[in-house]
Amino acid sequence: MSQTVQPSPGPPRATPGPNSYTTLRAGADFRHELVIKRSRFITVLRRVDEEPSARALVAELRKEFYDARHHCSAFVIGPGRDLQRSHDDGEPSGTAGTPMLDALVKRETRAGDGVHSADLSDVCAVVVRYFGGILLGAGGLVRAYSESVSKALELAPLVSRDRLKLFTVAVPHAAAGRLENDLRSAGYLMTGNNYDALNTHVGLAIADDDLIINTAVERLAALSAGRCTLATAGTDWVDTPLDRA
Repeated sequence: MSQTVQPSPGPPRATPGPNSYTTLRAGADFRHELVIKRSRFITVLRRVDEEPSARALVAELRKEFYDARHHCSAFVIGPGRDLQRSHDDGEPSGTAGTPMLDALVKRETRAGDGVHSADLSDVCAVVVRYFGGILLGAGGLVRAYSESVSKALELAPLVSRDRLKLFTVAVPHAAAGRLENDLRSAGYLMTGNNYDALNTHVGLAIADDDLIINTAVERLAALSAGRCTLATAGTDWVDTPLDRA
């Protein structure tokens, strides 16, 4: 299960890695076209979470753009970016797939403590080329395929994807509203409440990072004068629109 939330100020997110990375917004392909010396380079980006899905995109585009000369591709998959593949599809070796993959894996998408991070994953890029009659040469092809993917990524809708630990806080009904408001104001993601005869069980989600969780424990203790504690309730992946400002 995963969900999408709107960004809010608050506790720090986990550092880029297996529990936190950047990807495309789910649900739709993103397309961008570049014309270089009369050759058309049509880039299609899709969010994917497994290799068959990436290969399915290539197959779809071969049918859609059946008269194009090349359908070059690259993808990076997994929170740790462990799966990386590229294909030149008839272009000279190393002039298409490799620069496309480099554009994906080296893309700096967000900053933490003033340092930008290259953490893009779960993305497949396909560049469809219609030859315009002018040879670009090896160097020209490398630049064209790299620029095609880079330009598309500049405009594509990206999200931060974080593995969050879910918690509940049992608090007497009369005090629940104030505690929930204090937690929300502090920037925590609230996930809904459950109720029993004595207490409201306030739900919240926190980055799956020991330091951040310990900070939340301390904040909760301060807000409740030590009367409330966090109870674990599982994990979930959450997408947050990426602030490019």
